[in-house]
Amino acid sequence: MTRPLIGVTVSRRSAWRIFPLMVLNLWLTGGRAVKWKTAADVDLDAVDGVIIGGGDDIAPTLYHGTLQAEARLDHARDAMERWIVERAVEDGIPVFGICRGAQMLNVASGGTLHQDAYAVHGGRRYRTILPRRTVEIAAGSRLGQIVGAGDMRVNALHSQSVDRLGRSLQVSARDGSGMVQAVERTRDPYALGVQWHPEHIFYDRRHRRLFRALVTAAMAYRRDRAQLRDVDAVLEKNVPGHGTSAPAGR
Repeated sequence: MTRPLIGVTVSRRSAWRIFPLMVLNLWLTGGRAVKWKTAADVDLDAVDGVIIGGGDDIAPTLYHGTLQAEARLDHARDAMERWIVERAVEDGIPVFGICRGAQMLNVASGGTLHQDAYAVHGGRRYRTILPRRTVEIAAGSRLGQIVGAGDMRVNALHSQSVDRLGRSLQVSARDGSGMVQAVERTRDPYALGVQWHPEHIFYDRRHRRLFRALVTAAMAYRRDRAQLRDVDAVLEKNVPGHGTSAPAGR
């Protein structure tokens, strides 16, 4: 069986250094990656799963917030990723959000963000890819099933964080200040977002499990989609009128 294909959104500013890490993490856990930098690159019908990557801040206009002058925005990327998340959830395509991606998962589900997370929660801001922050994984969460419950050491490169939760989401990790560090859907399809950057910590098996969980969900999605296509093919061959549009007015 070929490796499931994962579409990975990236910042136009940092794709050159981040995408190779995504390729590595997915390959180590049984997947393969295709880069989505602009809307022209996106083909959801061709992939088995999606990673919404980190990078730029999300424009507050997406959740009726107030623009801050120091924010680094990419409106085209905002529109592209919001559409991807909404369509993926609708179609049952597994989604994994990383940093900005966790925030986009929340915003696309109707939630809001703290634009300056540290002004709200306080705490020390670490600007390193090394795992310096401790987060507590919620017992009974899907995240806990993947990486194990209890404390986990992560990195923290973000400035924004989840405020009001979006529809069908729950918090699955917080740090000591109470800041949300992970969110997940409470029902299928698979959608999980973490505030940290596990792609930089590929040497730690708990962080690799996040990518492996996405690959596993992507394989299940691909299998289910193939079965549906087989059923449709049989019905189209044997049931008159199957697959044709209903007459107008019916």
